[in-house]
Amino acid sequence: MKYYPVNLDIRNRDCLVVGGGAVGTRKVKTLVECGGVVTVVSPQASAKLTQMAADGLITLESRAYRTNDIEDKFLVIGATDDETLNRQIHADADGRNTLCNIADRPEICNFILPAIVNRGDLVLAVSTSGKSPAYAKRVRKELEKQFGEEYEPFLRLMGAIRERLLREKHEPEAHKPLFEKMINAGLLDLVRENKTEQIDTLLRDVLGKGYRYHELING
Repeated sequence: MKYYPVNLDIRNRDCLVVGGGAVGTRKVKTLVECGGVVTVVSPQASAKLTQMAADGLITLESRAYRTNDIEDKFLVIGATDDETLNRQIHADADGRNTLCNIADRPEICNFILPAIVNRGDLVLAVSTSGKSPAYAKRVRKELEKQFGEEYEPFLRLMGAIRERLLREKHEPEAHKPLFEKMINAGLLDLVRENKTEQIDTLLRDVLGKGYRYHELING
């Protein structure tokens, strides 16, 4: 199987998760974090899902799955331990050309979920094409050590600089040498070490006056 790698924008999209156990809870959490409008269907649900429903973060239907639950859904995830039900969910979604993932069953998915390292806007996805999820998790852990928490503020800074340059009507092609100069000068290391004054000095040297680290990353 050769998968086509893609990042989905699910903001305000209707998503369905069937299954309210530990696996379903993890899937729901990620969907909500990415802006999905999530409905969970399950006779039993974890305490976390129950609380999320009480907080208005998801819709929880405490009952068995029905075929029409899939209607108008952008994405469906099956997270049950019932093989027959999982295959029914797959068949229902497949018949409607709906994106469908069945947890731990790549053979009845039209997309699979990678192991993820999330550092704010930096998202690293690791996939073994369903052959060895355990090894994908091992690689993810290695990447977590290599790409630390400093990447989140670093990318917020880079994004804020880019937006400001665009507002000032700089040509996008002219941005590249500016960003390369900051990166090559060790900006990431300065962010990691929280050397605010040195960051401000570097920004001023490359971009001119008016670019200050904390003002940029805090909006």
